[in-house]
Amino acid sequence: MNIYESTRNKNITTTPSKAVLNGLAPDGGLFVMRDLENISIDINKIITMSYIEMAEYVLGKLLPDYPADVMKQCVKNAYVGKFDTDEVTPIAYAGDSIILELFHGPTCAFKDVALQMLPQLVTASKRLNNDSQQTVILTATSGDTGKAALEGFRDVEGTKIIVFFPNDGVSTVQKAQMTTQEGNNTYVCGINGNFDDTQTGVKIIFSDVNIKNTLLEKGMDFSSANSINVGRLAPQVVYYFYAYKKLIDDGRITLGDKVNFAVPTGNFGDILAGRYAKMMGLPVGKLICASNENNVLYDFINTGVYNKKRDLAKTISPSMDILVSSNLERLLYYASGKDNALVAQLMSDLATKGEYTVPDFMLDTIKDEFAAGYADSAAAKKTIKKYFDRTGYVADTHTAVALTVVDEYKATTGDTTPTVVLSTASPYKFSNSVYSAIFGDDAAAALADEYAIMEDLNAKTGVAIPSSLANLKSKPILHKTVKEKDKMADFVMESLGV
Repeated sequence: MNIYESTRNKNITTTPSKAVLNGLAPDGGLFVMRDLENISIDINKIITMSYIEMAEYVLGKLLPDYPADVMKQCVKNAYVGKFDTDEVTPIAYAGDSIILELFHGPTCAFKDVALQMLPQLVTASKRLNNDSQQTVILTATSGDTGKAALEGFRDVEGTKIIVFFPNDGVSTVQKAQMTTQEGNNTYVCGINGNFDDTQTGVKIIFSDVNIKNTLLEKGMDFSSANSINVGRLAPQVVYYFYAYKKLIDDGRITLGDKVNFAVPTGNFGDILAGRYAKMMGLPVGKLICASNENNVLYDFINTGVYNKKRDLAKTISPSMDILVSSNLERLLYYASGKDNALVAQLMSDLATKGEYTVPDFMLDTIKDEFAAGYADSAAAKKTIKKYFDRTGYVADTHTAVALTVVDEYKATTGDTTPTVVLSTASPYKFSNSVYSAIFGDDAAAALADEYAIMEDLNAKTGVAIPSSLANLKSKPILHKTVKEKDKMADFVMESLGV
């Protein structure tokens, strides 16, 4: 059976199901499968499958110690009846642009694809490993992960979930989604700081031996719903294969043709899933990394220098307002030739110096597989208007960043490879920015609030408001706590009654 190891130490190993339960390796590294490229995915077979069948097949390969019947039930529980389309992640066309819509789940963001699945994997893993501990899901969010995780783990037996978010760093709708969250096991706290402060605080809590031992004494243990958890990452691999199948079905490509994928990304998890799909045999050309003003990944892919020592910009695409891209560590592992010691050194440099530089051979590998671009908020808003005016398609702010970058990439390189843009959220999660982009700032300012903007956006574009967002205005605020970033551990202990 394929085992998982820490990116930072090949001697720290575990089974796939235990990697899902633990989330983070004990040395702070991320769990990876050393022989991932040896997984055999039958492309001829997979393109005949439905999304549900494909998820069973791909996840069975990535998490092989889950018995087939267990994985089948996990997939059924996660996806059947939970999304507004049986396709789960349908393809849309906007003129010549190919858009993979990942926002048809219960919280209208791409995180649903993984976070409807993760609770199923966690509970199944607990049974497989005879784990009677209560699992405490501890998560930092830049906006979308929090609500998707809360909804996925709501009232799941044997779990509690604690979510931290930057109090002034998410959209009005994102905050409302989290602070109105129901469930007897859900805890939400705003932080006076940015997402990197929030994510760092969660990592500190994870690594605090005293907190961990105290929880163990009380029959509890931590896990994560962030994409540092392989149980979050693995389900995202599936929709890359599904997009390829759909392009074949639609006559856009033939089997064996290469496809580019463009991903708006901050934490590097969504685009890393595409790299995993490529390693598993999907004919991927370029993976195009699209950043907003917080373009640390753009700089890294072009120079090999990762430097977090910069101010974090607050943008209209807040889920990408990140300077420490946690999942990049997994790419460093594979691009280094699985050199755990080198990865550990790079991560130490980032922690102590605020930056690191990869060797030339790694940069060559990364540049061969990835392209990078960025678009600021003004450019993204122009793209939203351009696509609506020309095609009638309404893109959210993050998708607009990727569309902008792809248009520039094609114009600069002349690359005619079919390119799929991953659309990560419903436009109604960022309706103020989307509305003002299309109809002007004055028109948006004339409306009473975010909910009035949503209604007028619907009236003028004909794009339906997802029911889960339409009902937000009438929901009571259930989570009102805001803490300083150095008080996050206090909130955890208070929430757990420890």
